[in-house]
Amino acid sequence: MKQSGKTMGMVIASLRKAQGMTQAELAAKMQVTDKAVSKWERDLSCPDIQSLPRLAEILEVSVEELMQGETRPASSVKRINEIVDLVLKALVVAMGIALVVCSVLKTLEPTSGFQLAGLGLASAGILFLRQDKGIR
Repeated sequence: MKQSGKTMGMVIASLRKAQGMTQAELAAKMQVTDKAVSKWERDLSCPDIQSLPRLAEILEVSVEELMQGETRPASSVKRINEIVDLVLKALVVAMGIALVVCSVLKTLEPTSGFQLAGLGLASAGILFLRQDKGIR
């Protein structure tokens, strides 16, 4: 499979190396042999179609990027993740401020208060889960 000048094997190898993984480590995560990974990277064979989503997840790309041989630059992905984190933090703060202001102005109905608090807590939870998984 050769698209845009890169084969799938070349993409797999470069993504694996960018993450500091050995062929054996990738093989263990994929539950295949290191020889299979070596064959993929040398374009002697391709991963099974059923294993592509798992491979893409491990290499932190989409299945489309993996198959097309095009990946987003790491700086682009990092910037997107930074923006998502910033939006989640801002949402938590905004919901807290809205809750306090509405309470002080005595314009807060119980259901609205619960909705604001719930949205803020959900955003905080997502943010903490992203940080726990190391998504940055």
